[in-house]
Amino acid sequence: MATLQSLAFSPALSHTSHQPRSLLGIASGVVHQSAGSSFNGQRLCLTRSRFTSNIQNQKMTRLSIMMVQPKIQFIQGTDEQTIPDVKLTKSRDGTNGMAIFRFDNPSVFDSSGEVGDITGFYMIDEEGVLSSVDVNAKFVNGKPAGVEAKYIMRTPREWDRFMRFMERYANANGLQFVKS
Repeated sequence: MATLQSLAFSPALSHTSHQPRSLLGIASGVVHQSAGSSFNGQRLCLTRSRFTSNIQNQKMTRLSIMMVQPKIQFIQGTDEQTIPDVKLTKSRDGTNGMAIFRFDNPSVFDSSGEVGDITGFYMIDEEGVLSSVDVNAKFVNGKPAGVEAKYIMRTPREWDRFMRFMERYANANGLQFVKS
């Protein structure tokens, strides 16, 4: 059962009208009016309608939406702390594109001996995981210095999904877009 509730006021400041109303199977409850405000709230209680009567014996499940902090990983379960430099390219007709991520001295090299090897490039947010296996490490004097990962988008839908991830990632890490 879903419930929408209005702002509650203390009894001294509000006038309560007990006039239940209904509209197509939706029963409403108490109407609150504040003495000093033009806000007229209304409490709505959504009940089962005649259309759901055939599933009364089934258990109702609740959908839980968890907000996931956008993150990048090279080893699943280990977040990359280094913020990358990202370059985007897109075809003239807009059907495909590529994102190139460059990480200078990424933190994955600090923990790779303890946790395991780099298995891919994973971009994780509340919509799911975008992944690529096109990952290359850069070494200077035999020591790891950087990582370059490429993510290829072959359809406008994949481009839009990637851009939603990047917007979340940018907002979470205080980044901005700079046109070259």
